[in-house]
Amino acid sequence: MRFTRVLSVALLALGCAAGPAAADSSPSPSASDGGSVPTRAGTSFRTATEIELDQRATASASAGDYLYWSFAADAEHRPTVRATVKLPDAHTAQTWQVDVYDGLRRRQACQYGAQTRTAAQGTASLDLTCVLRTVRAWSEPWADDPLPGTYYVRLTAIGLPASDLGLPVSTSVEVGAENIGGAAAVDGSLAQPLVPGIAVTSRQDDEDTSKKSAVLSSIEPDGGWSSGWWSSRWVWTGVGGVLAALAGIGGYALTRGTGRPSRIPPGA
Repeated sequence: MRFTRVLSVALLALGCAAGPAAADSSPSPSASDGGSVPTRAGTSFRTATEIELDQRATASASAGDYLYWSFAADAEHRPTVRATVKLPDAHTAQTWQVDVYDGLRRRQACQYGAQTRTAAQGTASLDLTCVLRTVRAWSEPWADDPLPGTYYVRLTAIGLPASDLGLPVSTSVEVGAENIGGAAAVDGSLAQPLVPGIAVTSRQDDEDTSKKSAVLSSIEPDGGWSSGWWSSRWVWTGVGGVLAALAGIGGYALTRGTGRPSRIPPGA
């Protein structure tokens, strides 16, 4: 009887000790698992909030603030930025604009979309869209083409009247990217994507130092950055070469005939 009581107490203590350990081992939701989304926006390029593709980020701010987010875009991608601004009940006419900058902080023109819109007095919300040009794997130094790397989204009100300054607003931003494929492939690639801090990392790798790199941006596309040399164009080029070879063989077989003409006697 005493042995049974001691055994029960030991099992109870073991269960109490194992309970918290099992609870601690359970995974917690994270941004990468979709368990949480960014709820703040940065106020400059350096403090831009990092978001992933197809991830909706929200932020509460005041009219007149500059809101910044950043995302990664790889070669052959065509990013689309969608922003929604929810305005208070009492406001005058407001004009909002969404701008996109590349890793060199060059403003990238929108290929199409409502980049700037004006909300009339009493309008509850307005939607903004900016579809960028296709990201190229390589470009001339003097060109303004979008290149692989970090992109920044800036959302703000322009020409805001003094009576609306400081009014509370609610914003949301979502970035999607369409993979254009080999149609946008070019012969060349960048040595490194245009990501903040990539030059520091490359220099430390060349010097073979053990110091921790000071990379300011940790986002990258799913599967990592593409090398730039492989695209579906290689597949279509190979298929075209095979078809051309088959066409040449077929044409030769049709034009060569059966050999000796039938009008010439066999012994001639």
